[in-house]
Amino acid sequence: MTTISPPALAKKSFTEPNEAWAYLAEIYHRNTSFIREHLANLAKGIVPDGRVRACYPQIEVRSTSFGRSASTLPYGYLHTPGLYRTTVTAPDLFRTYIEEQFTVLLKNHGGTIDVGESDTPIPLHFAVAANDRLDGDALNALDIPLRDVFDAPDLTNTDDEIANGTYVPPKGGPYPLAAFTAPRVDYSLYRLSHYTGTGAEHFQNFVIFTNYQFYIDEFCRVAQEHMVSGHQHYDSFIEPGNVVTKNSRHGGGTTGTHPPRIPQMPAYHLTAGRGRGITMVNIGVGPSNAKTITDHIAVLRPHAWIMLGHCAGLRNSQELGDYVLAHAYVREDHVLDADLPLSVPIPALAEVQVALEKAVEEVTQLEGLETKRIMRTGTVASFDNRNWELRDQSEITQRLSQSRAVALDMESATIAANGFRFRVPYGTLLCVSDKPLHGELKLPGMASDFYRTQVNQHLLIGLRAMEILRDQPAERLHSRKLRSFAETAFQ
Repeated sequence: MTTISPPALAKKSFTEPNEAWAYLAEIYHRNTSFIREHLANLAKGIVPDGRVRACYPQIEVRSTSFGRSASTLPYGYLHTPGLYRTTVTAPDLFRTYIEEQFTVLLKNHGGTIDVGESDTPIPLHFAVAANDRLDGDALNALDIPLRDVFDAPDLTNTDDEIANGTYVPPKGGPYPLAAFTAPRVDYSLYRLSHYTGTGAEHFQNFVIFTNYQFYIDEFCRVAQEHMVSGHQHYDSFIEPGNVVTKNSRHGGGTTGTHPPRIPQMPAYHLTAGRGRGITMVNIGVGPSNAKTITDHIAVLRPHAWIMLGHCAGLRNSQELGDYVLAHAYVREDHVLDADLPLSVPIPALAEVQVALEKAVEEVTQLEGLETKRIMRTGTVASFDNRNWELRDQSEITQRLSQSRAVALDMESATIAANGFRFRVPYGTLLCVSDKPLHGELKLPGMASDFYRTQVNQHLLIGLRAMEILRDQPAERLHSRKLRSFAETAFQ
């Protein structure tokens, strides 16, 4: 079958990051427009006389030396002489990120950033924008399978081999320049909107996950207060359906329509310039959701994510409402076993630990040993069985005791492990909501009071911790502890 493609664009070399980005964007927009135009013509009955194909733009850089970089950043380093390459999508969404990576690479290695067309086709599904309106009836009436005319997503291009450290490049390259290929990124951008009800462009670089709607309700209340008061850092508050409330210092007002149904894992965003705001996602209950959403948010390359939620306290000395700062994890969630072996330790990250502990002290107004009265630092176990209490408790209790666990939940280890896997700084601060090993459960009235008083404080601690992390230099937050032997240059 004949292939119908736009005229080839030449590869160009750049020493200015913004110019390299501009050419990336030119290639991407030209090629996706080409696919959409043929789809629109097909809806009008104009059937192309071949397969319509346009490809992603790609970046190439070359290293000729094993020379060490003087940079204190843990990324932007080409580990071996040779060619490095990656495909790119959604350049407008990733402009700040791409230009920052280019800047670090050029500073560390010199040379040029080479931009051209790849040989990886852009699938029709990823060339169509979320706000495009298609004549579905007309397309169905043609009785022509779209896959006969356009490229469909190819799962061989959307795996996580690079991020997992299992990809083996040919000697001399091309080595992967980034952890995610363009099709893998597009797949996640597509799913993010579906799961969270908000566009990927609204996600901020500091992400809080929770397993309870109470925390979301409180986050919405605080965010709306910030919009009314004219908060100096945050510009807008965005809810599912891409409902936007502007800060009063920007004129205020709300636009958009709330969806008729809440999405599976709704996301809410306190936005700030250059993505330096806070996103909060209700992931619901269970490690499967925790893995799913972090698999997709990871392609946005956030600066940090943390888990705020409830847990079962495992020590008799704990009280309902006490906090647990995780410094280790027992992974019995199983959803990542195929991607990250259980033999791989998930270390606590000092920068995140210090930020969380400092936030607890600031919000509770407690210091030193007084803080230890309400917060335990220890191991958190994450199970995939919500009703673990109904099994033989003697066997489970023995294993938990041997691990020195102080709390148990269903999500924290998954979020931490995926943070480790995707090189996203992570942390966990949980609140003890029951103590099933000691028969201490919340009575209805106690539960109402607990949620009313403790959720507000816990959320404020999480928000403050993210603000502390936001104010740290990138050199401190993006630790080398998360980098492997032959790491991709892009963060």
